[in-house]
Amino acid sequence: MTGEKPEGAPGQVPEDSEPLPVVLVAGLHAEARRRVVTWLLRSVPGSVSLHHDLGSAADGTVTRVVRERAGTVDVGEAPLVDDCACCALREDLVPELAGLAGSARLAVVELWDSVEPRAMAEVVAAHGGRALRVAQVVTAVDPALVLPCLASGDDLAEAGLAAAATDQRTVADTFARQVEYAPVLALVDGREADDADDEDRALLTQLHPTARQVPLGAPELVPLVFAGFDVPAAAAAQHPSCARLPQETEEAGVATLVWHADRPFHPERLYQALEDLSCAAARSRGRFWLADRPDTLLSWDAAGGALCVEEAGPWLAALPDAAWEMVPPVRRAAAALDWHHRNGDRCQHLVFTSPGLDREGLTALLDACLLSDAEYAAGRECWKRLPAAFDALLSPVP
Repeated sequence: MTGEKPEGAPGQVPEDSEPLPVVLVAGLHAEARRRVVTWLLRSVPGSVSLHHDLGSAADGTVTRVVRERAGTVDVGEAPLVDDCACCALREDLVPELAGLAGSARLAVVELWDSVEPRAMAEVVAAHGGRALRVAQVVTAVDPALVLPCLASGDDLAEAGLAAAATDQRTVADTFARQVEYAPVLALVDGREADDADDEDRALLTQLHPTARQVPLGAPELVPLVFAGFDVPAAAAAQHPSCARLPQETEEAGVATLVWHADRPFHPERLYQALEDLSCAAARSRGRFWLADRPDTLLSWDAAGGALCVEEAGPWLAALPDAAWEMVPPVRRAAAALDWHHRNGDRCQHLVFTSPGLDREGLTALLDACLLSDAEYAAGRECWKRLPAAFDALLSPVP
């Protein structure tokens, strides 16, 4: 290791010490991720990388590898926690990082293939105290592999990438969240793969339009990793109620459709269309409402043909006025943008991104799932008597 660990409990540093900057490097593209980490170690003097290899979890341990510019300096093990490799990572990560405070200039955390950066950023922010600060989150991407990853409906377990026995995520949705959370995407072309074409790069840009795309080796990557990262703001940007969703666009054969509507879905018609809708695009996400659940904001998250629908709390319009003071300003601002004189912030806001997207067919299918004029005019008491088709996916309405 570089120097000795400071004395005292993990996270305790002298009053006048600056917190250790921590950059998280994520990504399912393992070779691209390792090349980014190696480049940072060579480019930032005094940097140290920490990697927990969850591939050894089947043996009951997680392997911890510490590297400096010259190579590996330490290999250790952390025991599994509740048979969960990710839990072991969370337990071991902050103490190990705190041990570097005062000796390293930059801690580079190379996350294992299927580990999502949001969870680890929140762990460091919550438990790092004055010893650590999340300086940046970077996802390493091989642009030529973006579509294959998004199109993969394989479970992580089938790909040998599950972080726990109960891990039910897919390759596609994990990759999508890794890309969409990070404000910096480090682009690394594969050594042997064909170069990415315009379609690959357009797809990546439309998945996360506000991210800084930086080719590996570009000089601006070093200052970016020290720039600072707002963990609460990043969480808000992912929440279905106020997510920063892409705008409508089309480039190089890749299109993004933004679909809005101010009346609810008919639950049975939408349920019958779910398979076609989830397979209509490489990636789709957003928020929506059902006529038989008028007060519940529902999230839509689909990739690789797999769809996840979840309850995400109440619409603001369903809350008493006194509760609004407890709602974050970003949520109130998002609600104001969608406000309807009758329905409040209840709305349909779904975004579909894919090469060869059938905009017209998708729009027609979505429109057909809404309440008809007569059904809408019947009012909420009638809506609540519609077939509760989504009870199989969500908890029944009390």
